[in-house]
Amino acid sequence: MTQDELKQAVARAAIEYVPANEIIGVGTGSTANYFIDELGKIKDRIKGAVASSEATAARLRSHGIAVLDLNDVDFLPVYIDGADEITADGAMIKGGGAALTREKIVASVAGRFVCIADGSKLVTQLGAFPLPVEVIPMAQAAVARQLKALGGEPRLRMKDGQPLITDNGCMIIDLAGLHIADPRDLEARINNIVGVVTVGLFAQRGADVALLGTGDGVQKMSF
Repeated sequence: MTQDELKQAVARAAIEYVPANEIIGVGTGSTANYFIDELGKIKDRIKGAVASSEATAARLRSHGIAVLDLNDVDFLPVYIDGADEITADGAMIKGGGAALTREKIVASVAGRFVCIADGSKLVTQLGAFPLPVEVIPMAQAAVARQLKALGGEPRLRMKDGQPLITDNGCMIIDLAGLHIADPRDLEARINNIVGVVTVGLFAQRGADVALLGTGDGVQKMSF
C-alpha cells in the first residue's frame, strides 16, 4: 500500500471513534484531510466540529460540516489528528503543518485524543523529525539562541522565500538534531522560554489511542 492509502485506511478507521450528535475536534495535515473527507460522509450524524487551523475549517465547510468556535464549546468528546512522530507511550511531535498551537489548544479540551498516522511515524525516540516551536516574531532570534543551547540546530521555517506566518501571526523555528529522551521535561523547558507560544511536543497531553496504517492493516495502540 502507498503512504496515501495507509492514511486513507486510518482515516476510515477513525470514524468509529466519532460519537453521534456531538461536536468533535479535528486536526490539521494530510492525514487529517483524509479524515475530514470521511467525516463528510457522515456529517448528518454530528453537530459540527472545532477546527485546529483555518485550512481545516475551510475543508470542513467544503463538506457542509458546521465549524464552531472553541470559545462556544465547553467540552469535546474526541480530538482526531495526525502526528509527525509518535512513541509507544503516546508522546508525539506535531507541527509539520504549522498548526501546533491551535492543535494543542483543541486537544486540551478533548476527552480523548485519537492519533491517526501511517506506521512509519512510530518511533522509539522522538527527534528525527525537526521539533517545531511557534514563537512571537520579535523574539525569534532570542528564542533561537536558547534553543541552540539545548543541543539542536534551530532553523526559521520559510515559505516562498519569506518566514512562514502561522494562523496566529507568529513564526516557527524548527529544531533539528535532537534526541529527546524525556519529552515531558523538554516540553516544559521549551514552553518556559520567554517568547515561545508553544512547542510541538505533545507529551504532557499525549495521545490516548493511536491508529497506525500498516501493510497488515490498521494497528491500534492504547495508552
